[in-house]
Amino acid sequence: MADNLKQKMIGTLAWTSIDRFGQQIIQFVVTIVLARLLSPTEFTLIALVMIFIALSNTLVDGGLGSALVRKSQVNITDYSTVFYFNIFVSVCLYLILYFSAPLIAAFYKIPQLTEVARVIFIAILLNAFYLIPNIKLVRKIDVKKSTIVNLISVLISGIVGVVFALNNMGVWSLVAQQLSFQACRVIIISYFESWLPKFIFSFNVIRDSFGFSFNLFSTTILNNVFNYLYVLVLGKFFPKQEVGLYYQANKLNDATNFSFQVILGSTYNVFVKIQNDTERFLRVYRELVIQTSILIIPLILLLIAIADPLINTLLTSKWAASIPYFQMLCLASLFNPLYTLIVSALNARGKSKTTFRIEFLKKTLIVISIIICLKYGIIALLAGFCLANWISTFISILSIKRELNHFWKNQLKDIFPAILIGGLIASIAALLSLTISNLYLLLIVQLVVSAIIYVFMIKLMFPELFRKAIDFTQKHIYSRIKNI
Repeated sequence: MADNLKQKMIGTLAWTSIDRFGQQIIQFVVTIVLARLLSPTEFTLIALVMIFIALSNTLVDGGLGSALVRKSQVNITDYSTVFYFNIFVSVCLYLILYFSAPLIAAFYKIPQLTEVARVIFIAILLNAFYLIPNIKLVRKIDVKKSTIVNLISVLISGIVGVVFALNNMGVWSLVAQQLSFQACRVIIISYFESWLPKFIFSFNVIRDSFGFSFNLFSTTILNNVFNYLYVLVLGKFFPKQEVGLYYQANKLNDATNFSFQVILGSTYNVFVKIQNDTERFLRVYRELVIQTSILIIPLILLLIAIADPLINTLLTSKWAASIPYFQMLCLASLFNPLYTLIVSALNARGKSKTTFRIEFLKKTLIVISIIICLKYGIIALLAGFCLANWISTFISILSIKRELNHFWKNQLKDIFPAILIGGLIASIAALLSLTISNLYLLLIVQLVVSAIIYVFMIKLMFPELFRKAIDFTQKHIYSRIKNI
């Protein structure tokens, strides 16, 4: 059984990695093309309405999806009840938002936002039809099919957005991209997971799931509000151009940070399987912390060091003002992978109330930082955001220490090598910027030199992990390329 679970964990992480990295690679390319074709102002319009879509999708699900995933036995009554709940809530929310669109536009003083909002909010209705088939795939831990659904949807929607932009459709390019993504997901996942609800509805299902789902639901609501909080603040108190610059910087940061968080969030299903075996749970947790830290922390530190040539060469100089925003957001997300793993582990141990409290404290710190730093400008706001994130990670470390008896010395030991490697790579990349003036050449040299140093350090400090990586590459990648 141990080997079975290990293989399941490896398979889940592998396909989830393909999913997230595949999506981000496609989105990264599409973002570059759209950023070159559109202006920061057009990205501002989309940024200002995305918070309502994110919140609505959370309200539609109501946290019941996670409850069904965790439930040991799920029947047709459970699925049908949650499906009808999702549809009912999505229709209600769309109608509310449709008639509230003029108020949203008036709040930001952008009349054009009314029409844009009313069209893009259709995504809420489409998402409701996606949730149950997705839950069924998650329960089967069939990440392969989910990956195919997501990659095809991202690719098609990206193509749609670019085609609209090439035809000078402006902000409607971004609207079409969002709607086509949701529509493709529904169509493709329905093909893989054909399912029809019965005419059954049980309030007992909602009531029984509410105890567990409420804390996760509340945490997700908080996350969504605060993910877009700076968009709201910038849209209200700063020039609208700044919203587009921040939104693009945040998307670039998400290209790495969000992918890893979703991948690590998928470990929840694995942790659940061993939730009652504390010794084994801690062993698996520590292994994941070490491996993800040495992959993610050096990458984030490198991105901070190469932000100038990266943004100027990929997005052009019209986005240069977003460079310090991107650097501050990267710094704020430096320890997010560790935080995500801790939250996933605590939730799997049934400590959703603890994770909600940590999230609530984190959001409180963010609000305090905004109140204090607002008058000092955007960089000060993001510095406060960074400090709030780091303090929250420290508190989550305290929680995992209590839950698993995981001592401070061991926790620091797990992440220190990653900080050391990342610091070395970032320092050398920064020094190279002082000697090379051509931005294209500088970026290439920084990436090549950083990759060489990274591989050398991993081989030196983690020889066993390096050997496994080489074996995996030869077995699963090189051999397949050779057979093509």
